[in-house]
Amino acid sequence: MPQRLELMGVPGSPYTRKMLALLRYRHIPYSVIWAGYRVPPEGYPRPKVKLLPTVFFPETDGSLTPAVDSTPIIRRLEKDYAGRAALPVDPELQFYCDLIEDYADEWLTKPMFHYRWYHAPDRANAGPMIAYWSVNTSPRQDAEAFSDQITKTQFERLYVVGSNEVTARTIEDSYIRFLRILDVLLQIRGYVLGARPSAADFAIYGQLTQLGVIEPTSAAIMARDFPRVRAWVDLVEDLSGLKSNGAEWFSPEEARAALGPLLSEIGRVYIPFLLANAAAAERSDGSLSAEIDGRTWTQPTFPYQVKCLEALRNSVASLPESPKQAVAAVLALAGCAGLSL
Repeated sequence: MPQRLELMGVPGSPYTRKMLALLRYRHIPYSVIWAGYRVPPEGYPRPKVKLLPTVFFPETDGSLTPAVDSTPIIRRLEKDYAGRAALPVDPELQFYCDLIEDYADEWLTKPMFHYRWYHAPDRANAGPMIAYWSVNTSPRQDAEAFSDQITKTQFERLYVVGSNEVTARTIEDSYIRFLRILDVLLQIRGYVLGARPSAADFAIYGQLTQLGVIEPTSAAIMARDFPRVRAWVDLVEDLSGLKSNGAEWFSPEEARAALGPLLSEIGRVYIPFLLANAAAAERSDGSLSAEIDGRTWTQPTFPYQVKCLEALRNSVASLPESPKQAVAAVLALAGCAGLSL
């Protein structure tokens, strides 16, 4: 039996939920520490960057190595644990998986944060939840004080993900379009890349555990108009019993047809953001301004998302020649040509 991984996180973290669902599906032994860096567990090493989830990898000498950032963690797990892979072998499908996972992690988190804090009913729901997720034994008076503090802080930080009175419609429209696209895509084979779940599915699932379950406004939209997607969130919660024998990914040809609408949505909102963010960073500007979906978009510049763009471009550049040409054509059609540079 492989040594059990330990994972620290909270239910309100979409990336925590992403990793837990992937570990269940891949039959990787794990234990959960429900905690965050406000009240961290004693005796555990701290990563250089304090993010959730933190996965503690056991070493042969008995020590633990903390790791954050779900995307590289998933790639490490693919190398360390055999069977029930969450990454396709085909290089073209692997690129689509990387792109959709990145979109879910870096763009869908914008509607998640927006819906959590922008509307008053959602703020009233989120504050107490976060207080009790952090310390479930808190006296009510202490929890209410922390709830008020975190609500004020996060409401004032909406600008960090680009949420404001001008961009609210851009964010909310993109959420509804995405649900509509996913609803159609799931009808083909049940998952984003075919008849078996991938890292892209788990990334999408993580964001939707918040948008479709926790945040009242966005959850009501999903339950009312997209019940198939809402049901899918519950199914992906625990795929440990899913029989993977014979379950196939899309062929590249099938993927090009099935993923067209989703890739076009990525080209509509996420790629313009990535390009504007990278341009602002190159100019050493602390903020970016762009037009996304016909409206002005402003927010602080993020160095991490410069790395996301570089990683996606490197993924395209490293493809073998035949799939590279196919991907370049697909990206151009979807409005994602900026990834092929």
